[in-house]
Amino acid sequence: MLSTETLIYAFLGGILPALVWLYFLLKEDRRCPEPRHMIALAFFAGILSVPLVLPLERFSVLILPAGIPVIIAWAAIEETVKYLLAAIMVLWRRSVDESLDLVIYMLTVALGFAALENALFLLAPLSGGNIAEGFLTGNLRFIGSTLLHVVASSAIGFALAFSFRKSRVVRTVFATIGLILAIALHALFNFLIIDGSGSFTLLAFFMVWSGAVVLFALFETLKYFRYRNVPKNTCDI
Repeated sequence: MLSTETLIYAFLGGILPALVWLYFLLKEDRRCPEPRHMIALAFFAGILSVPLVLPLERFSVLILPAGIPVIIAWAAIEETVKYLLAAIMVLWRRSVDESLDLVIYMLTVALGFAALENALFLLAPLSGGNIAEGFLTGNLRFIGSTLLHVVASSAIGFALAFSFRKSRVVRTVFATIGLILAIALHALFNFLIIDGSGSFTLLAFFMVWSGAVVLFALFETLKYFRYRNVPKNTCDI
């Protein structure tokens, strides 16, 4: 049975790195920050996605051949559930009134998901007293899988942002393309890490960090178009 101390350390080890990424990403929108309760709601939506994903992933293992089919299924399940929870709990609300907001909230949902997922991954080494292994696991997930969730969900966020205020059909098409791209990125990363038996780990990290560079470039582009005609001391458009 897991001790209370182990649960606390695993929880902190999962949530604190995610909050560091969240703080860093929200600083990019510090000119017109989103309401704190909305950020908290999006983060909670990501956390809530995890217990919905786990039984679906277990079921996929039972019905699919091992290897690539399961890897793709897990990526599809995680990205779809994150998006659905974001759409149900956050994206429809009145305060989500600008294209950049869609990216911010999708990123926040991704970090909420990563926080609980990372905490679960830390339970095994910490419960066995392997503090060094837990520390290494936490660090690798901080620069790897956590950022992967951010990059993958940002693909959906940007697809929604670039189709903002378009017709419902156009938004649906863009959302579908963004979801497919998110699943493809997620599945490729998992394949390089899992099926490659570690030999492609550096390539996987290079891919996710290259995606992060693209993410920040697109983020700055959206910020430019959002604020180009707005006085510096205001954020209303």
